[in-house]
Amino acid sequence: MLTRTKNMWWGMAVEAPDPAKLARFYSDLIGWPVVHEEPGTTVLATTPDGSNFVVFQQANDYVRPIWPPAEGSQRPMMHFDFQVGDLDSAVAEAQQLGAELAADQPQAHVRVLLDPAGHPFCLVRDDG
Repeated sequence: MLTRTKNMWWGMAVEAPDPAKLARFYSDLIGWPVVHEEPGTTVLATTPDGSNFVVFQQANDYVRPIWPPAEGSQRPMMHFDFQVGDLDSAVAEAQQLGAELAADQPQAHVRVLLDPAGHPFCLVRDDG
């Protein structure tokens, strides 16, 4: 995009049945502050200026995704990956915040978890 400049914002949107609850889960998990909130919308940003953000938006007809994907079911459309230093303690911390460990774990150095709305996310121990 040729018209973009360095200081322009960017972000992504995540649908959820309770966007404020899901935003607070991720805020607690990764330490990004809530920078904006209104009914049906809560925004986390990497910094208070909000130039890089994730917005959590109300989805009244939300269908929880299935992990691993299964034919005929709502599949995950995208997911977060977070590098961690200690996989076991990071999983325990995420579970204390409300995440659920997925039954299917495809890689030894990755743990797939489900956030409170069922979106999968990965904790990755990357030593290299």
